[in-house]
Amino acid sequence: MKFVIEWLIALFAVILFLPMLLLIAVLVRLESKGPALFVQPRYGRGGKPFPAFKFRSMRIETCDPAGGVQTRRHDSRVTQIGRVLRQTSLDELPQLFNVLRGEMALVGPRAHPVGMRIDGRLCEQVDPRYHDRHVVRPGITGWAQVSGSRGPVDTVEQLKVRLDLDAEYLARWSIGRDLLILARTVAVCLSGDKAY
Repeated sequence: MKFVIEWLIALFAVILFLPMLLLIAVLVRLESKGPALFVQPRYGRGGKPFPAFKFRSMRIETCDPAGGVQTRRHDSRVTQIGRVLRQTSLDELPQLFNVLRGEMALVGPRAHPVGMRIDGRLCEQVDPRYHDRHVVRPGITGWAQVSGSRGPVDTVEQLKVRLDLDAEYLARWSIGRDLLILARTVAVCLSGDKAY
């Protein structure tokens, strides 16, 4: 039921936002050379990598497909349009296509890049619970993102908080809770809080 509801919402959103998607793609291409989309391997359900789509927010020569270097506020690699896209989370809109492809959900634990590191170590080396979050499809948004854990994960403590919130989401999942998370996501994105 969750898959069907989210797939239909994603389809409606793609149709609704199609003019915006095309406009953003043109703006990204006009500002700097390279493709409008950035494709990055991220962990999906069962820990299997999948190609996550985003609007490219960095200069092409500075993009990091492995995700080993997380983006920071005032990151010099980010373009001007990329800064706006990240602040509003509009760079995530192409992930609606990942939902339509069955690789992502609208709501679930956020998909991390396969090469994401904390203190020089891969996340699964930092906390043995890391792959517990991969029992479901990752989400464009999640409980952690609307509970104050949005943005980069720089420290072991931040990773543990993110994993605790993901575990809470999995334990208390319901359709109603997903709808609440979607509503709160809109408010969080409009505020631009902790967006990089």
